[in-house]
Amino acid sequence: MELTVNGDVVVLDEAPTVTGLLAHLDLPDRGVAVAVNGLVRPKAEWEQPLPAYAEVDVLTAVQGG
Repeated sequence: MELTVNGDVVVLDEAPTVTGLLAHLDLPDRGVAVAVNGLVRPKAEWEQPLPAYAEVDVLTAVQGG
């Protein structure tokens, strides 16, 4: 399965969930927001499979001033 994550193509053996994708990419599952095809996916829906060829954006919170 092919996805685009933050502009980079990622190829996986099977349809991942958001949680599985974050683990595959070695990204935290806290302090992040995830958008799938331009729509923010609530954390309650992270266990739903991602569609093939989805555009996924992982955004992290940054502190600063």
